Amino acid sequence: MTKPYVLLLGKIDHAHKEWQSISEIANVIEPKSTSRAEFIEECKSGAFDEVVAAYRTFGSVGITGLIDEEVINVLPKSVKFICHNGAGYDQIDVHACTARGIRVSNVPTAVDDATADVNMFLILGALRGFNASMIALREGKWRGSPLPPLGHDPEGKVLGILGMGGIGRNLMKKAAAFGMTTQYYNRSQLSEELSGGAKYVSFEELLKTSDVLSLNLPLNKQTRHIISTKEFALMKPGVVVVNTARGAVIDEDALVKALESGQVWSAGLDVFEEEPKVHPGLIANPHVMLVPHMGTWTVETQTKMEVWCIGNVKKAILEGKLMSPVLEQKGM
Repeated sequence: MTKPYVLLLGKIDHAHKEWQSISEIANVIEPKSTSRAEFIEECKSGAFDEVVAAYRTFGSVGITGLIDEEVINVLPKSVKFICHNGAGYDQIDVHACTARGIRVSNVPTAVDDATADVNMFLILGALRGFNASMIALREGKWRGSPLPPLGHDPEGKVLGILGMGGIGRNLMKKAAAFGMTTQYYNRSQLSEELSGGAKYVSFEELLKTSDVLSLNLPLNKQTRHIISTKEFALMKPGVVVVNTARGAVIDEDALVKALESGQVWSAGLDVFEEEPKVHPGLIANPHVMLVPHMGTWTVETQTKMEVWCIGNVKKAILEGKLMSPVLEQKGM
């Protein structure tokens, strides 16, 4: 019996042994393309006509561009599964995939611990105002001249989590160790067991009463710029804002203005609207902690993500279903 084909979009960096097991049940092929235009032409040429499943990395966007309707429409009819190696999957048009009968998976909880670690690092750094003095130190000015403003302790502060998924719940536990109390807003209230006792509040109350606002929600049409000028105006003066989700859930122009006015005291960002480009107003502000999208940048987490994604490919080939289909396709 002829083995099915799997398309590798990107590369395997760590889980080589696990990936080797795929070659035992499928033929693995890789695109020769180096750009979106070339990839579309390669699809049209019939090079991938027997591919059943694709393993996709976040970085493969450099080859394919977004997996949008244009790309989905040129994929061969044989493609039934796209296994994405990432928790966020805003690079993939799931609606268009569903219309074509293509099932999509992600690695929903593999990233939780590492991303929440970076989240907590940014909260502490932004609250304490460390960045300004770190810059001054490297310039030979010790803490700075004039001295930076005093920072704030995390103890007793109210952490507001917008999007209480796996990362948000993990963050809540870490924040508790620093004496912070958590409240959250979600599309729906969680069970007492899942919420860990965190207070469920409305979106408006979250904005008005949080000392630190952490964004931990997926990016989609409904959440794009969910935090903008109107929302900043509702927040406590001197609030700290942290984002490890996707850059575009915040209107960066509005954030820069809120920082300049003092409405937002500091911010900690791991993600940006137009990565790798960063808003010049954020770079220029010494009170903003900036990290270049390193939420999952550890050997352990990258390996865990690859193994999980390979598991989705294997299940797709052997059983015709996915281990972790994306939320929008749970009932598909």
